Amino acid sequence: MTPPLRSGLIAAVITLVLDQASKLWLLDILDIAHRAPVRVTPFFDLVLAWNIGISFGWLQNDSQMAQLSLMAIKGIAVVLLAIWMVRSQTVLATVALGMIIGGAIGNAIDRLAYGAVVDFALLHIEIGGQTYNWYIFNLADVAIVAGVAALLYDSFIGVPAAKAP
Repeated sequence: MTPPLRSGLIAAVITLVLDQASKLWLLDILDIAHRAPVRVTPFFDLVLAWNIGISFGWLQNDSQMAQLSLMAIKGIAVVLLAIWMVRSQTVLATVALGMIIGGAIGNAIDRLAYGAVVDFALLHIEIGGQTYNWYIFNLADVAIVAGVAALLYDSFIGVPAAKAP
């Protein structure tokens, strides 16, 4: 196993463990379902949202066929990303792919366990008496976005650039 691949696998496992641990803590220990919202800072709250759709709540559909379709697409994506990760030559791209894979698997576990993805982080700001909220997200989502950003950086600026298979 190459050092970059080892780093990518470690990133995937760490992402998955942190994501699932945070969700279990929020659901079972903090009992966010009965305590939400929990104000952490003036601009960040913990709330509970069950996302049956895809990113940013798009394609909200709780039918079994829709959920199975999303799981199949996610499974294919994880396999393709894993192939890319195995072929990757840079540590940054490999770690980024590991983060994306770990986040995708974390959200897939939610779908299997709960029928929806557990989202809990809400960023917001108040301007002129009006509150503006960002989408509610979780640590898997953060890892996926950070992984994509790292892939873009590596593709455009990194040497050698990461190339998809």
